[in-house]
Amino acid sequence: MKKFLTGNEAVARGAYEAGVTFASAYPGTPSTEILENIGPYKGEIYAEWAPNEKVALEVAIGASIAGARALAAMKHVGVNVAADPLFTYAYTGVNGGLILVSADDPGMHSSQNEQDNRNYAKFAKIAMVEPSDSQESKDFVKIALEISEKFNTPVLFRMTTRICHSKGIVELGEREEVAIKKYEKNIPKYVATPANGRVLHVKLEERLKQLEEFSNTTELNRIEWNDKKIGIISSGVAYQYAKEVFGDKASYLKLGFTFPLPMKKIREFANQVETLYVIEELEPFIEEQIKAAGIKCIGKEVIPRVGELNPDIIAKAILGKERETIKFDESKLVGRPPTMCAGCPHRGFFYVLSKKKNIMVTGDIGCYTLGSAEPLNAMDTCICMGASISTGHGAQVVFNKHGIDKRVVAVIGDSTFFHTGVTSLLDIAYNRSNTITVILDNRITGMTGHQENPGTGYTLQGDKAPIINIPELCKAMGIKHVVTVNPLNLDEVNKALDDALELDEPSVIITRWPCVLKKPTPEDIEEFGSEKTVCVVIEDKCKSCRLCTKVGCPAIEFTDKAKINEHMCVGCEVCLQVCPFDAIEKVGE
Repeated sequence: MKKFLTGNEAVARGAYEAGVTFASAYPGTPSTEILENIGPYKGEIYAEWAPNEKVALEVAIGASIAGARALAAMKHVGVNVAADPLFTYAYTGVNGGLILVSADDPGMHSSQNEQDNRNYAKFAKIAMVEPSDSQESKDFVKIALEISEKFNTPVLFRMTTRICHSKGIVELGEREEVAIKKYEKNIPKYVATPANGRVLHVKLEERLKQLEEFSNTTELNRIEWNDKKIGIISSGVAYQYAKEVFGDKASYLKLGFTFPLPMKKIREFANQVETLYVIEELEPFIEEQIKAAGIKCIGKEVIPRVGELNPDIIAKAILGKERETIKFDESKLVGRPPTMCAGCPHRGFFYVLSKKKNIMVTGDIGCYTLGSAEPLNAMDTCICMGASISTGHGAQVVFNKHGIDKRVVAVIGDSTFFHTGVTSLLDIAYNRSNTITVILDNRITGMTGHQENPGTGYTLQGDKAPIINIPELCKAMGIKHVVTVNPLNLDEVNKALDDALELDEPSVIITRWPCVLKKPTPEDIEEFGSEKTVCVVIEDKCKSCRLCTKVGCPAIEFTDKAKINEHMCVGCEVCLQVCPFDAIEKVGE
């Protein structure tokens, strides 16, 4: 049977067919759909959303030690969070096979950087495989698990945005039930004390030598002989781009097992071609190792080191050819910067926050990062998940110490708060900071597509779960001033911020209203209602002051008068509250 699958869907299918029985992840583009598609295999695979990537990998490690085939998935920056257990499990080795899927994001389509996580395989000294299409994304899961178990190593399964989200025809197979390996207590193997670690490190180096021998013989690394004037070494989606540009006018060493590299095979290939190119996205990961081995090649001298590659870039870089494209008048393109959705519960809060003077707003990773954009401009920083609270604390300490009259407001989403914000807030409470922390609880993990989290009441596989009470959690940490507000009520938000700014102690404001795109649960309907309304402009009353446009709602249009697009409006009333002339009213649908 054949299906048209994305790379992420194919990885999920590969996990099913390969006998995986445990999978965990934290959602992050471009990796999110892997666990979403594993979730429906509820009878065969236990799958869960973890609060963060470190936890996701740790629970997968526990499953592996217990004897199950396990998988953890995350985006590239998530591996930074999970690096601590990754490096140690590289030392100890596995019981059941373990795959860590790293979905890298060249071009930063939805990320704060474009780090190349192939370096993690080399740094942690673990095996790495890289699929180049959807079929390989499925097939390589099983192979990676076999490598993991054969060589006693975790395997980095490196994807990129283009592989994750592009679709291809995939030949499906049946599930192979793999018996759980027996768990045996083994302190020298699994207890990573310095004494045990010194022994394990020696074994790790021996393992790498065995993996390199395997790399030179595995069919994952294959040579495709054509014209030998040009030889190309590549992996992942870059291999597909190279094939599109050169076709049969070049020979290829296509690498699917990319750490350790097959240096013997690379040398044999290089000796038979006139000019050798290494085509890879981002860092010269393959190129540097080849050159270090004394093999002459051309790579980042011509191939860009920044951003996604594509066939046009490769053709221009190596052949000096501009590929034919459709020409159009670029001056007629209308800029469409990302913006918060019409009715987004964050908009009212950020509108009020933008009016406050003498504050610094430290932001975080989520839809609400768009609060930094025009016309709100209500965010000063965004570093990484959970950093808003701790960064805000550091800034506030400096302002206080040096007599600078400025207050810090840290802004973080509910899922991000559970991810790494809790420990940051502990730092605030413990060190008696006077920052203001605002937790934007939109009742779901919004940015990555509405995944459940510890505050939603449901698990990945649809089971009911306890709802973490954010106000009580904050109070338990020692925060005395904790209030919850409706972010669409501007007066309520304004009072909460003013009250917090008057305090000389830590405070927390929780804005609680569901994401406008969320499918309401019965609990949502009970708490927030289900009334369907829209706002309309009374043309005769509109004075063309444009104040309503300052909230940045995409449903508001303006020519000579304001107008609200009824197909986009959900009646949140933020614009109604902003209008000084009562020219906007709410009506039922």
